Amino acid sequence: MTNADPHAPRTVVPIEPALLIANAFDQAQVTEIRHSVASCAHASGLRGQRLDDFVLAINELITNAVRHGGGRGWLRLWQESGVLVCEIADHGRGISPQRLGDRSRPAPDTAGGWGLWLARELTDAMEVSTGTAGTTVRITTGLPTQNPTPH
Repeated sequence: MTNADPHAPRTVVPIEPALLIANAFDQAQVTEIRHSVASCAHASGLRGQRLDDFVLAINELITNAVRHGGGRGWLRLWQESGVLVCEIADHGRGISPQRLGDRSRPAPDTAGGWGLWLARELTDAMEVSTGTAGTTVRITTGLPTQNPTPH
């Protein structure tokens, strides 16, 4: 084969997942983390209400980590297979099985208890792993499909 010979087409496979954010946080970083998440989610293709919902869900989860999970947490945000995934972990005492199993909407006059419910309602999927060593919540939201440019 010479340089003049045509090359066989190659398939390009994207490396997945693409890590966008990996940060520890405490109360002082909540606003900064929220802005970083919003920027990365927007750059990944989320727009409008879907973007606002995803960022609000993450804000609720990082606030929960600070309030109930020992004052600090760890956030990872990545993109894979057409979805954005965010994982928030803390080192609190865990969530009781009764509280975790309660998927009903909190009473309107309730001051707390909205975080997990909102995160579940505002995203496409939510998984919770909890125990005495802490809690990890993973949420996902689908990214819009890219429309091919008309020729």
